[in-house]
Amino acid sequence: MKQNEPAGETHEPRLSILMPVYNEAATLEKMLDRLLAVEFPVSYEIVIVNDGSKDATAEILDAVDNPHVRVFHQPVNRGKGAAISRAAVEAAGEYMVVCDADEEYSPKEIPSLLEPVLAGEARVVFGTRSFGSHTSYSFWYVMGNKGVTLAANILFNAYISDLETCFKLMPLELYRSLKIKERGFGMEAEVTAKLLARGYRPYEVPISYRARSREEGKKITAWDGVEALWILLKLRIREGSRRRPPE
Repeated sequence: MKQNEPAGETHEPRLSILMPVYNEAATLEKMLDRLLAVEFPVSYEIVIVNDGSKDATAEILDAVDNPHVRVFHQPVNRGKGAAISRAAVEAAGEYMVVCDADEEYSPKEIPSLLEPVLAGEARVVFGTRSFGSHTSYSFWYVMGNKGVTLAANILFNAYISDLETCFKLMPLELYRSLKIKERGFGMEAEVTAKLLARGYRPYEVPISYRARSREEGKKITAWDGVEALWILLKLRIREGSRRRPPE
């Protein structure tokens, strides 16, 4: 049994889907349509934070009229981590998951992350990507992801498969309690490190993935991988000394 498994829950939790958006006018409307077309097994909301976009993102979001969607604007770009933190403050669900607006992930697979939660088998679920020649941004991108994931496994004596996955589903209050400080892409390493340090071993569910190119708007760089390694090491030293079992 995985370490994050509690006694079985008997009710259906509400899901908050947190969407950080920065200059995603090209894909935003299509991604929202795809999300709203999903038949979720629970009630849900989509909390969107426009992180100071300079394209037509704000205008697109202001035109959205759907009871499932709530939109918030930040006047300047503060980074993905900051946008997600804002969305987590505004969210009202019991569970949360992040869904980017860039179409690299498939919204229709979010219900598969809910299945082990609804079955009472897990509280923290990661969507694990498989990389193939037709879905990967580059060889170095894949190797970088594998490198930081390996580092996390060594530092925290764990065996996760995909540290950088966007699809991390967990109780909203748990996410808030992590007190994420990283404003940029480093938040993925911070979230994972703090979960592992607390003794959580995420339940992993396979998901599909299609990386976009730099020309299509890919934002993550090699420097983000170096930063992730530093964050993991820093948090292993800091959080490892006060490890506690999952709630």
